[in-house]
Amino acid sequence: MRIGFLQFDPQFGEVAANLDVVAERLDQADADLIVLPELFASGYQFISQEEAYRLAEPVPDGPTVRRLIDMAKRRRMHIVAGLPEKAASRCYNSAVVVGPSGFLGCYRKTHLFFEETLFFTPGDSGFQVWDLGSAKIGVMICFDWYYPESARSLALQGADIICHPSNLVLPNCPDSMPVRCLENRVFAVTCNRTGIEARGEKEPLTYIGNSEIVSPKGVILYRASRDQEDLAVLDIDPADARRKSLNPYNDLLRDRRMSMYNL
Repeated sequence: MRIGFLQFDPQFGEVAANLDVVAERLDQADADLIVLPELFASGYQFISQEEAYRLAEPVPDGPTVRRLIDMAKRRRMHIVAGLPEKAASRCYNSAVVVGPSGFLGCYRKTHLFFEETLFFTPGDSGFQVWDLGSAKIGVMICFDWYYPESARSLALQGADIICHPSNLVLPNCPDSMPVRCLENRVFAVTCNRTGIEARGEKEPLTYIGNSEIVSPKGVILYRASRDQEDLAVLDIDPADARRKSLNPYNDLLRDRRMSMYNL
């Protein structure tokens, strides 16, 4: 299976232009699964709830999801991409899963970071897994990585690959995702963005790039630079994520002692 990411610098509010960039880049990609950044088409640094709501779109009937479906069908690939989702009067920081057959599902971010709490409603979808045939994928978004329960929930549902759209500004995640993969024996594709956003009177946000693909043994198979656009695709065997045995006596998930974890 060929999996990868597109790390780039979205321009705030330029939804159509950002989608054009993605479409052009993905036309060059030979991949089964591509992960895009968190809020890849809208940009991230909102200055008001009204602005967030204006840029949010219904799922799956909004223009961004429709365009992603067109790309997925044309390129015969699956795409996981972040966007602001409009649902009645609420906005969610969401990620959609689309493929050659169309729209597969939507995950709403569970753990909101910093000023996201001003603009978005905490996600209510729960952590979900989709069976693509060649692999099962789970989705979490950016700050979700900080909570080990996120990746573990996906692993317990059988995810082979964790797709992780991100807009990372803190330095910790790239070196922490190998631990998440090791402790769950899963692949992960973290797709961050690059660039700087400084809107209104807010402090500038500098995104750290360093998108990466990590193996079930915690090996960083590929890591992008901090500040350059990068379309990376690697060959992996999803079956490597189904081997939870550490040795003849220990199985990573079987040996969990649930009765000892109650608080």
